[in-house]
Amino acid sequence: MKRREFGQYCGLARALELVGERWALLIVRDLTVRPRRYTDLLDGLPGIPTNVLSTRLKELEQAGIVERQIAPAPQRGVLYTLTAAGHELEPAILALGRWGATQLGEPRPGEIVTPESVTMTLRAVFNEEAAAGLTASWEIRAPGMVLHAVVTDGKLDAGPGPAPDDADLVITVPLTDELPSYQTLMQAIKCGLVELAGRRKLLDTFTRLFSPRSA
Repeated sequence: MKRREFGQYCGLARALELVGERWALLIVRDLTVRPRRYTDLLDGLPGIPTNVLSTRLKELEQAGIVERQIAPAPQRGVLYTLTAAGHELEPAILALGRWGATQLGEPRPGEIVTPESVTMTLRAVFNEEAAAGLTASWEIRAPGMVLHAVVTDGKLDAGPGPAPDDADLVITVPLTDELPSYQTLMQAIKCGLVELAGRRKLLDTFTRLFSPRSA
């Protein structure tokens, strides 16, 4: 499968040749959060044509960015996951997401929210300097979504699903029937429109750690 070439001997040009096609980085984003089946990727990327998803996965496999694995028992089927080279893209994706989070504004008509997109936004905006030495955990609950954010000695582990252990603070967003965007989540927290269970003082800490630096 021939990829688009820019004809420049440049690291950025080569990176764009490998992951610059439409949807490619969003596929990598979702696989950065967790391995996914083909159908999981399709569900998490509404609007992507099936032939485009198949093509992008083949291109990313050929580039050594994505690989297939057999799902562990009791699951069945094939999982797509990132290779070591694929995981090396995470800092670049987080940097783009960090900048993009400051440009979001209000959701545009037809835009959807996924647990993977909220997870990556939390990872992108996380203020590691402000978290130095901190150990705390949060669980964010909303209709159709549960996320965790666990900080251990200043290092973040954020992803879909409940916290591995009981969270220090559970934040429930009850004001929407749809998955809340990152913006909606933070606005609800700042306006006190959330339900809390646990160490309530950690709500201000959460806001401080997960707000964009320019906010």
